[in-house]
Amino acid sequence: MSKDRVVLRGGMVLDGVSQAPIRADLAMRGGVITAVGEVAVVDDDVVVDASGRFLMPGFIDTHVHADGAVFRGDVQRALLKQGVTTVIAGQDGVSYAPGDGVYASEYYAALNGPHPNYSGGGVAALLASYDGTIPVNVGYLVPAGTVRHEVMGYAPGVASADEIAAMRVLVSQGLAEGALGLSTGLDYVPGIHQNSAELIEMCRPVAATGGIYVTHMRGGYESNARVGTDEVEAIARATGVRVHISHYHGPSDLLLNLADELMEKGVDLSFDAYPYRRGCTLLAMPILPPAMLSGPPAEVMLALCDVARRERLLKEWFPVLEANPVIGPDWPDDFTLAHIASDEYRWAHGMTVREAAAQTGKTPATFVLDLLVASHLEVSAVMKVREQRPYEDLAKIFTHHAHTVGSDGVYIGEHPHPRAWGTFAKFLRLFTRERGDYSWADAARHLSTHAAERFGLTDRGRLAIGYAADVVIVDPERVADKATYETPREEAVGIDDVFVNGQHVLADGQPTGINSGHALRHTTPSSRPLITR
Repeated sequence: MSKDRVVLRGGMVLDGVSQAPIRADLAMRGGVITAVGEVAVVDDDVVVDASGRFLMPGFIDTHVHADGAVFRGDVQRALLKQGVTTVIAGQDGVSYAPGDGVYASEYYAALNGPHPNYSGGGVAALLASYDGTIPVNVGYLVPAGTVRHEVMGYAPGVASADEIAAMRVLVSQGLAEGALGLSTGLDYVPGIHQNSAELIEMCRPVAATGGIYVTHMRGGYESNARVGTDEVEAIARATGVRVHISHYHGPSDLLLNLADELMEKGVDLSFDAYPYRRGCTLLAMPILPPAMLSGPPAEVMLALCDVARRERLLKEWFPVLEANPVIGPDWPDDFTLAHIASDEYRWAHGMTVREAAAQTGKTPATFVLDLLVASHLEVSAVMKVREQRPYEDLAKIFTHHAHTVGSDGVYIGEHPHPRAWGTFAKFLRLFTRERGDYSWADAARHLSTHAAERFGLTDRGRLAIGYAADVVIVDPERVADKATYETPREEAVGIDDVFVNGQHVLADGQPTGINSGHALRHTTPSSRPLITR
């Protein structure tokens, strides 16, 4: 028997398919699972005692902003302590490839930050940067906004036929280099300018290769969600592409009726949602007029520094903002400053806009404009929604069969949203152990199995012979999230051992320094290799 065989003894296996845990040993070697059942241990085996704990397939975060942050040790700990073994990057239509990564690092600096070792080379080079350099796996979506920026820059308006053709080439190339699909962020720049006709053409190669279209829908979700789902339907019907809706939030009855309606019409649909009642956003996006943001950051800065334009914003725009039913007059109390790229204002992290403005003696509107200028727009905020729904309402969304887990985690900033450190553990603590919305078998499917199926990760998401050995050992009595809005960087507890591609990357609660993660590239589905026990 090879010396690298690892045997997990005495645990209860939740394989992603069975309706209840099964008492069994699990053996792995060469990065794959070689046995599930009674395993005879020999002298050369490495044995890990899993007694009293569940063995679960590694969790898959289907929406997270860890594209560049995943190289940081604190981020790796945050993921592993929640049992996350795979992240899907390239979200919301903005990331580093294709191109040289400057656009994403500039426009999305407060969400993704810079990539430490990517400066160009396309999707292939970006994916290669993750191979053997981190302890988790990374899948990637071609970001449609980045593609459009490569072809048209920040130019608003309708793309020409030649420009759309150039975008399709970049999408096809990214898919050929291993991307799992295409993402859009239709409230961001330049996604806000991408009409349905343009998106349909960009989705055609995605559909042709069996990829998935992942969308931050147009229109702000909540009670306005039909605007986005109508566009999803039009794109899916025109192309046949499989669809996944990002961070699906709003009234549960409305959202689930819309989802069921789409599926009844033949749309192949899934969605992700996280277990928190506040969001996180680039501060400039809800605060400034869309027309002002539809240009390079340098131009936005010039506009904010122009005395006459600033006066118009204060006198004309902010009253409109406060009349907006989504933002409202209490917005200074609803926005807590998460990331500020200005040493001058570093003291304001964790404060609401109103609290920070009071410290300066300025009105909230004037303070926000000064803050954005000082930070070159690189500011993010945790945002209360005006109607914070009870967990009973959220649970209806989480238990729908189309649901997967996406944390929408952001790791940039001194006072980030706690979902980056707590999402998966919160599902296990609150919605599984305490409330019972999930059985433990349900949790395995929602946190892993269904995501693997939707994103074409055909060898993951299950604990079965021949599958990749991404395994999480969970203490069902102890697993819990500790991150809160007040202390958002607290690590989860109750998951002390994690294996990625068969390697022990978290042992007794501590990272081992083994970087066994790699990029998960889209391939044509094929049979898994034969396994020798």
